[in-house]
Amino acid sequence: MTIHDAREFGRVAVVMGGQSAEREVSLDSGRNVLAALRARNVDAHAVDGIPALLDALRAGHYARVFNILHGQHGGGEDGVLQGALESLHVPYTGSGVLGSALSMDKVRTKQVWIAEGLPTPRYVALRKGVGSGGVDVHAAAATIGLPVIVKPACEGSSVGVTRVFEESDLAAAAALAARYPGDLLVEEMIEGDELTVAILGRDALPSIRIVPKTAFYDYHAKYVAEDTQYLCPGLDGDAETQIRALALAAFDAVGCSGWGRVDVMRNRGGDNFLLEVNTAPGMTSHSLVPKSAGTVGIDFETLCWRVLETSFGRDEP
Repeated sequence: MTIHDAREFGRVAVVMGGQSAEREVSLDSGRNVLAALRARNVDAHAVDGIPALLDALRAGHYARVFNILHGQHGGGEDGVLQGALESLHVPYTGSGVLGSALSMDKVRTKQVWIAEGLPTPRYVALRKGVGSGGVDVHAAAATIGLPVIVKPACEGSSVGVTRVFEESDLAAAAALAARYPGDLLVEEMIEGDELTVAILGRDALPSIRIVPKTAFYDYHAKYVAEDTQYLCPGLDGDAETQIRALALAAFDAVGCSGWGRVDVMRNRGGDNFLLEVNTAPGMTSHSLVPKSAGTVGIDFETLCWRVLETSFGRDEP
């Protein structure tokens, strides 16, 4: 739905921060979104975390919610916030309960993609508390074959992620991942190019190929380093068309809607492998969705406006 007058949005809560491991990134994203919406005369206000938001909504302070919380357990990407908002009949941006909950769990996301015939790296899931001594993580790595990625199954922003090339490093990698809620994931490491595709409405925007200065696009490369290169579009011709189509299919398969970002690895043979879907992507100065949107003439203020437009069509009060 296209909105021409900011007054049609009503009073908007930009919910940010929260209590997840991605709190600081969310606060940064939220400040940027808030400034962009206000610059377009949207009556937007910052709210920190889910409890404060729900109190304000029950008091009738806001007409809709721009969700820029990241992560789970106090973040707003795991379906909990979405369920609460639907029970209150408050429109919000991003995916609904199913898409949010499913995408937050990388294991279940992979299971859906595999069932749909979509490509994703081979993996072994480890139950929380199993593998802390390194025994089960060793067995998982043996099944897949080194090198592997060891990570929490339900975190984003590369939190708790380790690239493992030597068997002696597996136990420490599992111990790091186990610090975070949810299961652990031991995943085949695809060596090649890392790409991402932003989804806005029903459009897959141009892909971005990420070239970090270091060997790994980790938290530092994502949010701190100034020497990471972003090439957009990341591919040419049919390869670009194919990766965008794959990203949209992956987004749809796990029930996502509104906007988001699909991360993909492309091996040296040119095969694409789906990694994960982000249902409330970062909107910081280093973030990828604004970079992609900018290449097709969508500036940051317009991007935030269009994301907010996706809140229409839900259960309007």
